[in-house]
Amino acid sequence: MHIIRKPGWALPEHMATPEHLFWNRRAVLAGMAGAGALALGAGLPSGAKAQDGAADPSASLYPVTRNEAYTLDRALSQEKHVTSFNNFYEFGTSKSIARAAQALPIRPWTVTIDGMVDKPQQIGIDDLLKAMPLEERLYRFRCVEAWSMAVPWSGFALSELVKLASPQAGAKYLRFETFQDASIAPGQNMVWYPWPYVEGVTMAEATNELAFMVTGVYGKPLPKQNGAPLRLALPWKYGFKSIKSIVRITFTDERPKTMWEALGPTEYGFWANVNPEVAHPRWSQAQEDVLGTGQTVPTLLYNGYAEQVAGLYKGMEGEKLFM
Repeated sequence: MHIIRKPGWALPEHMATPEHLFWNRRAVLAGMAGAGALALGAGLPSGAKAQDGAADPSASLYPVTRNEAYTLDRALSQEKHVTSFNNFYEFGTSKSIARAAQALPIRPWTVTIDGMVDKPQQIGIDDLLKAMPLEERLYRFRCVEAWSMAVPWSGFALSELVKLASPQAGAKYLRFETFQDASIAPGQNMVWYPWPYVEGVTMAEATNELAFMVTGVYGKPLPKQNGAPLRLALPWKYGFKSIKSIVRITFTDERPKTMWEALGPTEYGFWANVNPEVAHPRWSQAQEDVLGTGQTVPTLLYNGYAEQVAGLYKGMEGEKLFM
């Protein structure tokens, strides 16, 4: 007999409910009162011009087939919550930046892949989409501000992009970068932030089965406020390891200094792993508010993905700011 053993976090598809058509924004914001402010990275090609209202040419690719290996133990968050409650400091420090983010031009969009690779290249987003096996995955998403969502991301495994780049033997990290153009994103006039937004992951993290490059959500292309046309999803990490609107991916042997690590080195480390026993210096991580539900639930170690990722960090538990 062939026995299929599912990961501990996976439950049948019927446990994930479809999105609703309406949400009470006031109730959601009230439920989030008191949360700390923290950004997710975002960007677009430098020098690009805004194309307000332009249709996304990748729309015909969606919806994509769901990968049943990645299901959830909670209902999906409502679509209007996920697309209206956004950290995107390039467009403002509030959560209500969806309107301002429409200035984001998503075509043309070029992603530069460089550094310690055998195949350095500049590839247009639509060519990248054609080269990648697209699928849908249901993932938890948790922010260091202690709120969470459950999201049906569409995209492709980050390991597929690693294969495309053909990294050299000495490459240990991937450095992700967004744009720097304050004429498009007025938040970049806040000179106390070290623009452009930068994130980094180890090669081991990048090739883990859960690491995912997001190009869509709810069976549609990714909205601009969510980081169109390309963002990162590492579901076992805090939200600031989910860089948006990626324009450059550099393979390197030096550990990148992330934006939040540069901005608050006593509060934010490189690893950003979800550990309920390690508090942020200013608030606990033991619980989280599930967006739109009014529920507060215990935070799970590695956001519920310990079975898949705990081995990546063996022996590192004592490192400063390891979470």
